[in-house]
Amino acid sequence: MTSPPAKVDRQIAMVLDLNKCLNCQTCTVSCKKLWNQDAGTDYTYWNNVETLPGTGYPKHWSANGGRNDEGGVKRGRVPNVDTEYGRAWNFNHDQVHKRQDGKKGLKVWLRPDGKERPKWGANWDEDHGEGSYPEDNHYFYLPRLCNHCTHPACLDACPRGSIYKRSEDGIVLVNQDRCHGYRFCVEACPYKKVYYDTQRQVAAKCIFCFPRIEEGEAPACARQCPGRLRFVGFVDDKEGPIWKLVHKWKVAIPLHPEYGLSPNVFYVPPMSPPKLDAQGRPTDQPRIEPAYLESLFGKDVHQALATVEAERAKKKQGQSSELMDLLIAFDWNENFRIPVQDSAEKDPLDDRP
Repeated sequence: MTSPPAKVDRQIAMVLDLNKCLNCQTCTVSCKKLWNQDAGTDYTYWNNVETLPGTGYPKHWSANGGRNDEGGVKRGRVPNVDTEYGRAWNFNHDQVHKRQDGKKGLKVWLRPDGKERPKWGANWDEDHGEGSYPEDNHYFYLPRLCNHCTHPACLDACPRGSIYKRSEDGIVLVNQDRCHGYRFCVEACPYKKVYYDTQRQVAAKCIFCFPRIEEGEAPACARQCPGRLRFVGFVDDKEGPIWKLVHKWKVAIPLHPEYGLSPNVFYVPPMSPPKLDAQGRPTDQPRIEPAYLESLFGKDVHQALATVEAERAKKKQGQSSELMDLLIAFDWNENFRIPVQDSAEKDPLDDRP
């Protein structure tokens, strides 16, 4: 069982096609520059891109949090800033720019600046995967942000009632005027996408760029993505990309559905190239183990991949495929179907507790 969902008129959602992610981190940078440069959150990334198989950010984030078998909040823990998030560090930009290294003729490389070398950080194990080269080595990229869940554990965990879902779009926000920094929300979120501002001592998290949503504009992470892998719209819009990918074609599925939070960020799972035999010839075995993908996305991942493979085969044979045309995203504007909200009709802060 899960707790009753918060009452919302509509639910905004995002789909990410993992077969198109370049790990360019443009989404991460656009989010960080726009919303998340405060001194107390310099170690946090509301959006990040992880290499899988890998440890993720924060390290081993999927190990705790979520809901118990009775539908209640399962207490997790707050990750350590030094060893699991990784503190922000500065780089030796001045040295590189001025070539001041004290030794003539030596090239100055960009590196962390300071007496203590960093021990961990976001993307510390970037492009590290599993397997042996060239037979079966593999990895893929997983962009992550707050899922703006239908049953958000962070909301239920907060004794102050400072976390809420907006009725007009289902975006989960923090009323920082009410927050006392208990960090129960950080503990409860199994995706570890609620953070603690160490300076202001309040919770902080992805806001799904709601000021942009209200103007009919996609979130910065989606709009700036050069790979056109993100789709944004309302779940109930049958003419939009979200409904088609999630409900019609059933190729977009949530991350860790077993947590019971009903996430509203969905993924088209990655297809896998084949393993090679001893002579370097392709086999019929995928490099990414199906069991591993099932551990991430649940059992629906197998049917989702089968559908994508079947539609791709049709497209390669010259047949039409609505799904492939949608995923290819010939017209980037069609990735986003977000009606402009009437600001005179509703104050965006009306839902604050």
